Amino acid sequence: MTERLPPAGVDLFDVERLLLTEAAEPPLPPQDAEARDRVWDMAVRANPALFDGPVVACGGLERTGPRTLRLSWVRVTYRHYALRRVPGATALPSLFVNVVQPADDGRVLAARMSPATAAPGRWQLPGGSVEPPRNGAALDEPALAGQAARELAEELGIGAAAEDLKLWVVTRGENDSIGLTYLAPPLPEATLRADFTAAAAAERSQSREPELDDIALVRSPGELAGLPGPHADYLEPIIRRFSGDR
Repeated sequence: MTERLPPAGVDLFDVERLLLTEAAEPPLPPQDAEARDRVWDMAVRANPALFDGPVVACGGLERTGPRTLRLSWVRVTYRHYALRRVPGATALPSLFVNVVQPADDGRVLAARMSPATAAPGRWQLPGGSVEPPRNGAALDEPALAGQAARELAEELGIGAAAEDLKLWVVTRGENDSIGLTYLAPPLPEATLRADFTAAAAAERSQSREPELDDIALVRSPGELAGLPGPHADYLEPIIRRFSGDR
């Protein structure tokens, strides 16, 4: 028997098993589609770097048993989220993966978004939007762990294997967005900083601005509060949960 999850806030759900099913995108009234496209075109004119690529949205999330969640997912493109700025329209929640990367002394790595991103100066966990599978592949838990491992490699230069990442908690926050948070094996601080520096240098060598421009290691919500600038809404609850679980 399934159980609907409580109303959205910044919620954390313990999970050991994630069941995934694909769903169709809900039909959109023509007037909402036209308004969405107008909003998207305005956003692109303001930021030509925006790309209307394929992405996965969340179609629904429910508990089906102890520490088991069922998640339905929907293929959309990034312009879908322009519906958030259309009065009376409803956008599906976004779906993303991120990673708690501990240092070997128990602190957690937080990363700051660079000025060229959609959230400049925001502190968050390394991660990114979920991409739809290609060529008939399945979107399952191993595939999601693989996407989380790829984000670690691209953003921080950390070569964690997908099988070494453990799905730890699921978060629900702003706009009902769903985050799948993985736990990585701890690494020495020197390794984390050297890998990040090398990854950023590799991006700049290709004339690309790194997505992240700084990292910090924090042990508690109090230390996190000392990082100037905005924080992702899930970050403080995640740090609190991790420090409390130790």
